[in-house]
Amino acid sequence: MVTYKWNCKTVDVHPQEEGEADVVYNVHWILTASSTQQKPDSGGMPYTASSIGTQILSLNKSSTFIPFEDLTNETVVEWTKAAIGEEQVAALELSLEKEIAAIITPTSVVRTIGE
Repeated sequence: MVTYKWNCKTVDVHPQEEGEADVVYNVHWILTASSTQQKPDSGGMPYTASSIGTQILSLNKSSTFIPFEDLTNETVVEWTKAAIGEEQVAALELSLEKEIAAIITPTSVVRTIGE
């Protein structure tokens, strides 16, 4: 089983836009997947994989503006996932799940021939 954690705490803002201050327009996101399977001899550390990216947001004039100081990671994660789109979010998560599976059960390894 794999769980996913989104970090959307780093954002670019317009200092002033549409009469509001610190308007978020771009999100620097990190998606981390963690397996419930633990690495051997790691003291209980799970297998993990991450992906990073940015996502431009558009100002939604029909929704209520949230002042920057009231924003939470959870709110910005919702915005980011909505802007990315459900299908692409699922593809990102599946890609990380496959990456973890390849780490746990590699189909290829690098070996060096001794002299």
